[in-house]
Amino acid sequence: MKILNSLLFVTLFTSLIAFAQAQAPAAQAPRTAGTESGFAVFQGRCMNCHGNPNVERAPSPAAIREMPPEKIYDALTTGVMKGQGASLTEDQRRMVATFMSGRPLGSLREGDSKSMANQCASNPPLADPSSSPAWNGWGVDLSNTRFQPAGAAGLTPAQVPNLKLKWAFGFPTGLSAYGQPSVVSGRVFVGTDIGYIYSLDAKTGCVYWSYQTKGGVRNAMGVGAVKGRGNTKYGVFFGDAHANVYGLDAQDGHLLWTTKVDDHFVARITAAPSYYDGRVFVPVSSSEEFTAATLDYPCCTSRGSVVALDASTGDRIWKTYVMDEPKPTKKNSKGVQNYAPAGGSVWNSPTVDPVRNAIYFGTGDAETEPAPKTSDAIMALDIKTGKMLWVYQAQANDAFLGGCNGNTKTDNCPSENGPDLDIGNSPILKNLPGGKRVLVAATKDGNIIALDPDKNGAVVWKTNVAPSDPNAKGPEAFLTRLGGIVWGGAADDRALYYGLSRGGMVAVQLSTGERLWYTAFAKPGTRVNNSAATSAIPGVAFVGGSDGRIRAVSTADGKIIWEVETAKDFTTVNKVPAHGGAISSAGPTIAGGMLFVGSGYGVMGTSSGNVLLAFSAE
Repeated sequence: MKILNSLLFVTLFTSLIAFAQAQAPAAQAPRTAGTESGFAVFQGRCMNCHGNPNVERAPSPAAIREMPPEKIYDALTTGVMKGQGASLTEDQRRMVATFMSGRPLGSLREGDSKSMANQCASNPPLADPSSSPAWNGWGVDLSNTRFQPAGAAGLTPAQVPNLKLKWAFGFPTGLSAYGQPSVVSGRVFVGTDIGYIYSLDAKTGCVYWSYQTKGGVRNAMGVGAVKGRGNTKYGVFFGDAHANVYGLDAQDGHLLWTTKVDDHFVARITAAPSYYDGRVFVPVSSSEEFTAATLDYPCCTSRGSVVALDASTGDRIWKTYVMDEPKPTKKNSKGVQNYAPAGGSVWNSPTVDPVRNAIYFGTGDAETEPAPKTSDAIMALDIKTGKMLWVYQAQANDAFLGGCNGNTKTDNCPSENGPDLDIGNSPILKNLPGGKRVLVAATKDGNIIALDPDKNGAVVWKTNVAPSDPNAKGPEAFLTRLGGIVWGGAADDRALYYGLSRGGMVAVQLSTGERLWYTAFAKPGTRVNNSAATSAIPGVAFVGGSDGRIRAVSTADGKIIWEVETAKDFTTVNKVPAHGGAISSAGPTIAGGMLFVGSGYGVMGTSSGNVLLAFSAE
């Protein structure tokens, strides 16, 4: 079983399953994979009772989401839901338990660091995060450039070919290493699908502490100052699969506060919160669109948002939704009430602009028709009030639901499904020569768009780096059409560097959008997805792939200067059996002469894994 808890799952897996259903014999069910398939099963098999006001004593979906995976699994195998569970495969029962609980089976028993073999000998006071090299949060800086300057990187282009594995850390019972590690004050902070947060020593991998959350954590950690919390100087901030946001003491991991930022039962925090000036800006996404076509589901009521919290207390300062509150529309052919508008998940970490006192972020597609102008868009909000300043829509009329293709289409579905062009990458804010600034974002069909943040998002330039193949058919056509950019790129003062879903890496001129070079990684006749976020240092850009390889290329000409295979077994410092796999969302982080990456985020049948890897040129 693989965790596929991602935006990329929405765009690829559901459409390929629909294609397989149309092609397969009626008696042969398509093979499912991933925890989002667990939600598909729940929507299709369970919501005729759970969530139905006419069925008494059936726990609500929200109540089930609060249960541990073991309780859900036991109910489907030996408990009160045994009859219903008998119609499911073993994989389906496990996937339902994993998705609805937000963590894998067995993780609560085995994840605590107190039972691990690599305890740090001491826990010295945490140094000021600004006093040493750091990769703090998703994009390394407020502008989300994912570019680490030479001094903080501690790694030169000449040293990159000498990178070797220094240590590996295994996530007990983990199925998907999807949390990007943050490096602050000589420590690594990382979230996991098993519902534990770990603080590790960057040089050795010894463990300082762990903290058990209420659900899996796939976003990068952010560390910042807090006030009025006793001896606590610095907090570490993140969200989980149930839309809970946490502030922990970065020194020892004790809980400072926790705040639930959205009550929808499939709301979650996919991307990293951004910390600035004592506030935490939290992006809210949802799993609703994955299979809401089933007629037992009251489609659709979730909507994306950004929430500003006080970093010291967790108190909400403001919350801004991407779209208006859903209202009842029609009843579907099964008599279930439908709603609109819905959708607009925020899959990316907000970019902070102190010059304009604004934050910027990308939004996802709508789930219902008509699609609001704030779907598939870049939005700008006032940093103090959350008021919308401006919006640029990259794709109009994009209403999309998983399972709405071919024979699986129902009257829950949009009349025209897709094209499913969510903006999943954080906008990159950069200065150009002469003082002009650009805000750059990209789409899944390969458009890179530069906007002027000082002129209400006016377009500066636009280019496409992943044209469609007009000869492709079926799943191949879908993959090619969405062969562009998902989780984001990196930018230096000259260029932008993006990995592509269709494979390889492209560089474009920052000031004009002109393509500088393209490097293909896969051998002829094979496909590698390089949609994971790119990271860069002076002279080198790094990207992971669905084949489990990390590649480093020269930013001057795109030539590969280093690559390493991670889809294999590893001996770990904490003695946990671990293996790597696909790298399909988070990117490497670089600080203090070391490179850190989680390996094993499987998408589209690629390999899952449960390991954090640390490389050094020493």
